[in-house]
Amino acid sequence: MAAFDLEEQEQLSQIKGWWEQYGKLVTALAIVAALASVIWQGWNWYVGKQSAEAATLYEAVQQAAAEHNAQKAREAAGTLIEKYSGTAYADLAALLSAKAQVEAGDLKNARVPLSWAAEKANDPALRGLAKLRLATVLLDDKAYDEALAQLSSVPDENLAARYADLKGDILVAQGKPAEARTAYKAAVDALGAASKVEAATLREIAQAKLDALGGAQ
Repeated sequence: MAAFDLEEQEQLSQIKGWWEQYGKLVTALAIVAALASVIWQGWNWYVGKQSAEAATLYEAVQQAAAEHNAQKAREAAGTLIEKYSGTAYADLAALLSAKAQVEAGDLKNARVPLSWAAEKANDPALRGLAKLRLATVLLDDKAYDEALAQLSSVPDENLAARYADLKGDILVAQGKPAEARTAYKAAVDALGAASKVEAATLREIAQAKLDALGGAQ
């Protein structure tokens, strides 16, 4: 019995010594772990709240666009981009609002969300698409140099043909047929022997434009 008491005392002494040496560290780590858990839960709650509020605003943009209410779409998209620019909803709202402005014939206001999306959208592929659409709006608004600037580099090879085709359109509008031919040929070459219907159609259109300008002369 005495031997067991001695063993227990030894174990208690070892535990006490270990705790005196490492107790503060263990306590600190436990506090850090607890705080990290609270912060993580708080962050998840915040992200969820942001996403829900952004989704509500995006629904407002969608509804306004469906009703052809360009002003309401512009205002809702502006609020969404201002408050929730880090969400995917902001990217989508910018494109949808711009579309509503174009349909209303308001090219100036269409530029604003597209300019934002072209520079700051969260999705790189969407930034490339926004540049393409912005260049189209600028072409329609006869801002040719600005339109070409948007097409100065191709961010996504999947958009290469569309960039080149639009560049050709802008150069034609500027009265530069030789440069336009080069752009249209680049569009045709980028598509190659495309088999998908949409790509094949674009290839035929670009080829027709090229032919109208005298082919690859």
